[in-house]
Amino acid sequence: MSESERPLASANSQGPLVGLVLSGGGARGAYEVGVLSYLFGDFTRLLGRPPRVDIICGTSVGGINGSHLAAHMANPVAGVRRLVDLWLALELQQVLNFPITQAFRLPRVFLGGGDASGIFDVRPMVDLVHREVSWKAVARSVRRGHLRALSISATEISTGRTTVFIDAHPDVQVPAMMGPRAIVVQGPITPMHVLATAAIPMVFPPVRIGSLLYCDGGLRQNTPIAPAIRLGADRVLVIGVAREIRGSAAKETLATNDKSPGAAFLLGKVLNAFLIDHVQSDLELLERINAMLADGVKAFGPTFLEELGRVADARGGEVARPIQALAVRPSEDIGRLAGQHVRQARLSGPLTTRQLLKFLAAGASDEADLASYLLFDGAFARRLIDMGRADAEAMRFQLASFFEGT
Repeated sequence: MSESERPLASANSQGPLVGLVLSGGGARGAYEVGVLSYLFGDFTRLLGRPPRVDIICGTSVGGINGSHLAAHMANPVAGVRRLVDLWLALELQQVLNFPITQAFRLPRVFLGGGDASGIFDVRPMVDLVHREVSWKAVARSVRRGHLRALSISATEISTGRTTVFIDAHPDVQVPAMMGPRAIVVQGPITPMHVLATAAIPMVFPPVRIGSLLYCDGGLRQNTPIAPAIRLGADRVLVIGVAREIRGSAAKETLATNDKSPGAAFLLGKVLNAFLIDHVQSDLELLERINAMLADGVKAFGPTFLEELGRVADARGGEVARPIQALAVRPSEDIGRLAGQHVRQARLSGPLTTRQLLKFLAAGASDEADLASYLLFDGAFARRLIDMGRADAEAMRFQLASFFEGT
């Protein structure tokens, strides 16, 4: 048996397990790529080795980025470099296509019937996902123990439940459930799983897997921290795609604008609420659980966690344990950057697609949240990648502490 095919238990048993959590957000996923570019670039040189990643959990575009990284876990530095190149070379027509003939399909988007439809022709995106991710390499990374598990979260349409698709090494215990509103399906990750998790409702058509239809996993689980923890992660690194807003930062919004927002602005905020505003609440819940466990140890002594685990195990419940978490999030508002880009840059792609994006960016505000999900444009991706790289570099000391001992 070769070194690369050693059993996972012996090849990767030292140190805490690290889960990488990649959020959803359409074209905002370029920011994730920027953070990964720093982690597997300058930070790798600083650390003297690539940072350890045992589990990758992705939703929506995070599922696409995560699958690409999973395919290159034998050499993640080269894999991320390739991922950056792919994003920088993007043109709108490679992901979005809105030919005149697509306009005749719009009634089906709103009324249903016939084949599943979305506002955009999804065939270019299907071709891109099939072509640019080596799906055999994804399975090989898991099988050979370069990665303990890859999970992709999607929303099953008929019930609204989250389905977590998991490909795990045979030595990894996969949980049967992920809570009352989530189920687990174990098996190889395929292009259809990734297309399902990235299927933003109405924008892209839902994806059929077996007899069921699925759409964007971000509707219920945009920040898949829970799968990472239940797959054994002791530490989770979360890459979000929305700036953290606290306190007085709200004065920068429409509160100072007398004009009423348009439908595109409001729909963008609705998508934000559904798809990307969960990071802070998820991390705060994790902090509260960690604090309760720490209080228990302080009050009842060092055996508290062991006793608590024994009781939970006896009733068949989940054993609570402290989890270290670190989040990297944009330092600038991506919706505002999208608005600037649509108004000032020369977009590539079909005229109808460009005009639609300009329409989505029009209105009283300089924010274009809705357009930011759809701006699969290399020049815009470069701005987000540069920001992700800079934001991660600004956190290099926190990152060094996070990966210490791994």
